[in-house]
Amino acid sequence: MIVRTLLLFTALTTNCLVASAANDCSDLLNHEVRKLRSDETVNLCDAYRGKALLIVNTASSCGFTPQFKGLEALYQEYKDQGLAVLGFPSDDFNQEADNEEDTAKVCYVNYGVTFDMYATAPVRGDDAQPIFKQLNAAKGAPKWNFYKYVIDRQGNVIDSFASMTSPDSKKLRTSIEQALINAD
Repeated sequence: MIVRTLLLFTALTTNCLVASAANDCSDLLNHEVRKLRSDETVNLCDAYRGKALLIVNTASSCGFTPQFKGLEALYQEYKDQGLAVLGFPSDDFNQEADNEEDTAKVCYVNYGVTFDMYATAPVRGDDAQPIFKQLNAAKGAPKWNFYKYVIDRQGNVIDSFASMTSPDSKKLRTSIEQALINAD
């Protein structure tokens, strides 16, 4: 009887721990978003749990659009260490293409982007995409395109950088490296 009780207790405890781990997602990542030029949606928790993130609001017709090249270089340099770069096109500053096909061409063809790009959506105000509402509450809303947020492996927003901060900035790289080593 004692052995049966211990086995039952062990099984229940294991199931609770597995369920808890499955639900262990930061509020920031607790969203579904649609991929750029696709009907496919991504559960951010499933895709990025345990990764450090660089989240950027982008635009395909902006003076900062060439930053795609530097963002791709950052992604290539740090992806094997656990960094994911997420691009969120937005027309909040009236510099995004009118259709996602043109946006995708700028990202994938013109700049060779291989990091994840998501559907065009607002990043400011009441209509902001839910993940950006949380980023805005934590570190302020983007003041322009190519505003950057660094998120650690636990889903905490640890830093943000204005559009003028280039992807090869020492401060941005230091913040990314800190996010990569944060494993608490």
